Amino acid sequence: MTQTSKKHRIIFIDLMRAFAVLQMVQGHTVDVLLSNNYRDMNSTIFTFWFFMRGMTAPIFLFTAGTVFTYLFRLVDEPFLTNPRTKKGVKRFLLLIFLGYLLRYPTPTLVNFSNITPEEWKTFFAVDVLHLIGFGIFFLMGCIYIAEKFKLNDYVVFSVGALLFFGLYQPFAAINWLKYLPEAFAGYFYTGSGSNFPLFPWAGYVIAGGVLGSYLAKHPMVFKSIKFSYRLAIVGLLFVLAALVGNELEIAIYGHTNFWTTSPNLIFYRLGIVLFLNSIVSIIALKVENIPRIFILVGRNTLLIYVVHITILYGSAWNPGLITILDKSLNVWSTIGTALLMLTAMTLMVVIIHKFKIQNKQIET
Repeated sequence: MTQTSKKHRIIFIDLMRAFAVLQMVQGHTVDVLLSNNYRDMNSTIFTFWFFMRGMTAPIFLFTAGTVFTYLFRLVDEPFLTNPRTKKGVKRFLLLIFLGYLLRYPTPTLVNFSNITPEEWKTFFAVDVLHLIGFGIFFLMGCIYIAEKFKLNDYVVFSVGALLFFGLYQPFAAINWLKYLPEAFAGYFYTGSGSNFPLFPWAGYVIAGGVLGSYLAKHPMVFKSIKFSYRLAIVGLLFVLAALVGNELEIAIYGHTNFWTTSPNLIFYRLGIVLFLNSIVSIIALKVENIPRIFILVGRNTLLIYVVHITILYGSAWNPGLITILDKSLNVWSTIGTALLMLTAMTLMVVIIHKFKIQNKQIET
């Protein structure tokens, strides 16, 4: 990393990373624990929570793409000699490994004789770690193509994102289990139980690369209020385009699939993500330094994700809270547990950070 990047942290990116992972923790906790009796779409509070939970993945994925591309482009070296290439490959392999490990179907590691078809289906389902891993892999591919053919980053990333967005509807309509083994079919659609197939979700990671590349090429642009305004305008244009597209869909087909399979929802969410980034960047302009805890949380998103998923959903080696408290708590008990989970995850990264510092002091 260059001296400039070390000296000038992009505060709003730190805040977005922290917000994304903490939002994910509370979202999972509430979804696991809150009784169905309180899940009322006529409630303004629950509807807002439900909407924001739907925004968690796009925020998380977009931010991951932004950070990876930003750090990659800060290093002014060719793709093959750039140290970030090796780190990206390692990150890709680690995320895929952890994704399957969290869904591993047996505690014995090698004895697969008693695994049910449903357990195999769960193991092969594609989740957010698989998705981010492949998203990083595709981002590296886009970076290589841009360098190899001397193309503009923004064009390559935009085309890449649109490819995953555009193929979403036709791919969702195909029964991929007829053509591919279950282990691969889940990467293309939700029909085999996957939560985050590559289409359209990888598009958010690649779209984040556009912002990451822009920030790397314009090191101090985030210090300008004009940058925040432009980000807000672009976000609102995406939202407007999605709403107009939804009206056209109703006019042509007589109905809307906005909240299910409509591509308009993809661009609506992307617009909201950009607008949220603009709001946070405006707030960050007023802050020279943010509390260290936000940086620590943002830097440890993978650790927080793995630990809280293991606590809530369990693994082959431990039962999760879902096995004993699945949708059984009232509102206040759920809120209290969510706050407890957020506090525990935050304390975990603080303790680990202090432990690392103490170890370094002992070694020196």
